[in-house]
Amino acid sequence: MASRREWLETGRSVLERDGAQALTIERLCAELGVTKGSFYHHFKGIPGFKEALLTHFEDEHTGRFISDAEIAGASARGRLQRLLDLVLEDKNDSDGLETALRSWALQDPEVRAFQEHVDGTRIGYLRGLWRDLGAPEAEIEPMARLLYLILIGAQQIIPPVPANDLREIYELVLRLSPHDPSEQQEKDTP
Repeated sequence: MASRREWLETGRSVLERDGAQALTIERLCAELGVTKGSFYHHFKGIPGFKEALLTHFEDEHTGRFISDAEIAGASARGRLQRLLDLVLEDKNDSDGLETALRSWALQDPEVRAFQEHVDGTRIGYLRGLWRDLGAPEAEIEPMARLLYLILIGAQQIIPPVPANDLREIYELVLRLSPHDPSEQQEKDTP
């Protein structure tokens, strides 16, 4: 019997390779070499699997990144740098999945609502980081969106922008960031 995580990772692979229409119980069972009983042990049909797959994606590609960035350091710049490092480390493995999810969102209202939620969470976190950097209020929303749009655009262009090139773009944009007030306090403290 396959574990719940194995089912979700297999679903992720099928979605990325062949799109949402390929997410059938039969296809998933064939990929794992197990029976439908194993599927139903973990999920209540395809709707339950879809919900679990979307939650798994959010946990792995949004929640984990935010949590790891928060642990990375007290300064906003340190958290932002850690977030960018995590995203860039994962980029080559997630470009196809992000694209497949966005494609699915164009066809399925539930997935669209999910994608809007994920995008909102990600932009909200970037907004908070930019605010913590001490940016003027009028710059916070546009810069949060700009940072996010760079990533999404880099995934959508064919071929996707490689992580090293994307890092250079982010470094250029981060030169526009205000000086982190917490870093100045650390320097001023004897």
